[in-house]
Amino acid sequence: MSRLRLSTDDLGLFFEPHHHALAARLRGAAGAFAHEDGGSALDHARKAVAALAASGLLPLLLPDAATGRTDVRALCLCRELLGQVSPLADAIFAVQGLGTQPLALAGSPAQRALLEGAATGAAVFGFALTEPEAGSDVASLRTSARRDGDHFVLDGDKTFISNVGIATHLVVFANAEPAAGKKGISAFLVETGAAGLSTEPIPMTIDHPIGAVHLRGCRVPASALVGAIGQGLSLALGTLDTFRTSVGAAACGMAFRALDLTLDRVSTRQQFGKPLAEQQQVQAYLAEMATRLDAARLLTLRAAHAKDTANSGAAGERGAQASAVAMAKLYATEAAQQIIDLAVQLHGGLGVTLGSEVERLLREIRPLRIYEGTTEIQRVIIAREILSRRGGL
Repeated sequence: MSRLRLSTDDLGLFFEPHHHALAARLRGAAGAFAHEDGGSALDHARKAVAALAASGLLPLLLPDAATGRTDVRALCLCRELLGQVSPLADAIFAVQGLGTQPLALAGSPAQRALLEGAATGAAVFGFALTEPEAGSDVASLRTSARRDGDHFVLDGDKTFISNVGIATHLVVFANAEPAAGKKGISAFLVETGAAGLSTEPIPMTIDHPIGAVHLRGCRVPASALVGAIGQGLSLALGTLDTFRTSVGAAACGMAFRALDLTLDRVSTRQQFGKPLAEQQQVQAYLAEMATRLDAARLLTLRAAHAKDTANSGAAGERGAQASAVAMAKLYATEAAQQIIDLAVQLHGGLGVTLGSEVERLLREIRPLRIYEGTTEIQRVIIAREILSRRGGL
């Protein structure tokens, strides 16, 4: 790793002293996430968990004990670093946050006791929300939870669930009152070794622990319910709302790494008697990459700062905040895709050589435009908010 870039370096106005201290810690931890060739995908994932635990980053996923709020700017700094050094560790880190947030918000004392293990990496969580027919349309999920005495019986299928294969616990979203529609959606804490629960890996273009979860008469005690019956949808959406901004930060981290690699490449690669960096068209591409990256960083940090400093629950503020988050997620992931694609182009044949770093980044960045709200969903959120300001909705 030749250079690390964190937004505290040049955008300090968005941060507080403790964020700058965190940035120093992150730089010291970067070496723990070096990419290793060989071994299985699950081996790499387990090593990433160990590195996250050793670096002390996992506790940052949990809400502050005093304020009850998660520090979104701290999450963004972590993911900005992880996007540069290990997209695999970044994905595991993010999903650990998604899985623990519902427990932090509404878990029973016994459930919340598991968060200590989550902070050390002893417990690894998954967030089992997506289904074959319920992706962006979360409210249409079909997994059911039937009450049977002192237990619930879960039946259904989940797909594209991250941390499958390494998770010790899943927060499973199921409808406990189907007649109530989305108002019956509830969250359940399920150990991955529970009878009636099985998993299978899904081969992806990236070596991440992602798979399907099958629930067939999976009996869990009534104490597995997180919060109350019908609270699941609000827990799911609230959790995604907390972490969505940080997706933009991860995208910025990957984009900076691609730009950094490209600067090295065009400075040393000779064509037509001079370095590529002296070619005017190459300079135009570099300018485009750098400008898009800084625009993405600014939108992301604006949204993170707004999330951390919001004082009012007024509808207008919530709408503006949701729009800012959507803009950050949309623009940063789309811009990073474009930046990395240009990096591949400027690397020439090396850019499409399987296993080269820019080739891996091109595969790593693509899912960010889909998960935690697709680009298309973010556009809907933005449009509705700006229309509502004009009285159009």
